[in-house]
Amino acid sequence: MRKNRVLFIYGTRPEAIKMAPLVKTLQRNPEVFETRICLTGQHREMLSQVNDFFGIKADYNLDLMRPGQSLAEFNARCLAALDPVIAGEAADVVFVQGDTTSVLVGALAAYYHSTAVAHLEAGLRSGDPYSPFPEEMNRKLVGQIASYHFAPTRTAAENLRREGITKNVYIVGNTVIDALQLGLNLIKAQGDAEYRREFGFLDPAKRIILVTGHRRESFGGGMERICDALKVLASTCQNTQIVYPVHLNPNVQEPVRRILGGLPTVHLIEPIGYPSMLWLLDQSAIVLTDSGGIQEEAPALGKPVLVMRDKTERIEGIQAGTAILVGTDPEKIVAETRKLLDDGEAYKAMAKAVNPYGDGTTSEQIMKILSESR
Repeated sequence: MRKNRVLFIYGTRPEAIKMAPLVKTLQRNPEVFETRICLTGQHREMLSQVNDFFGIKADYNLDLMRPGQSLAEFNARCLAALDPVIAGEAADVVFVQGDTTSVLVGALAAYYHSTAVAHLEAGLRSGDPYSPFPEEMNRKLVGQIASYHFAPTRTAAENLRREGITKNVYIVGNTVIDALQLGLNLIKAQGDAEYRREFGFLDPAKRIILVTGHRRESFGGGMERICDALKVLASTCQNTQIVYPVHLNPNVQEPVRRILGGLPTVHLIEPIGYPSMLWLLDQSAIVLTDSGGIQEEAPALGKPVLVMRDKTERIEGIQAGTAILVGTDPEKIVAETRKLLDDGEAYKAMAKAVNPYGDGTTSEQIMKILSESR
């Protein structure tokens, strides 16, 4: 029987994390699937760390990112670089994940070669084409190109159907939960002494508030307000410590270092690798974030999430009670954080809420669907 040839195209750390369990699942079935991996290099070191952690080797690394490159420049260079890869591979299906520029261009390049596209994490919508930018429009355009739509939730599938996309829409959960479970199992097998040394500055007697904040929409006043809220929390919440891996973008570094630098209970650290983030997330009490994937990961570990954005395409977490939308309003951020720290019942309600993003079986479900559609 002829093998199903699958080409994975991705370029950022979040994509690498969510692709990893599916890649590993298909690779465990070499009699049915032949996998090939192409990295665009939209992120470099951070992406390589994820692949190394999961034991994934790329067949192509296009290394396309350049300092100061515009979206249009990256798009053009990425499309030209992917063209011979897709032509040469002659894959049965090209997998893209999420909503980055690499996703849009990967889908478009496959379409130009009449190659079927499978969209992992399909159907997420914020309803605003400019928030998040350019991700919202990227995922809508990929939805029109893809032949397979692997939606993480019923809401995501309904979003696709409202846009007239009804064929080959599958509700399978999110591979981020598969990756989380796989990653924590790897850490457990290896032992966590390395991570305890890495985070030796933490006070074991204090609860951890984990912060991730770097969205383009928050640059300027939004970041200032987030930092003002964190400063209030640091000075008024006893027995707590804030850990903030600070994104390298100057629009994040400047306000964060200026407002929060030097505060004794705020640990501003360099960006950390995926396994370190998993370990730190597992140790944390609360997550304050404007990121996407951690809104899905944290509830799987019973960690309440406060989303520091005005809108989220991951509305299921809000509806399920695993997350609360607080925007960048300092008063709301402080009030909701204090409530979780001080009110045990409120904390328990969020910690025990059922995670709407799956149970860790998404990759197996997708493999079965691909096998049956041959």
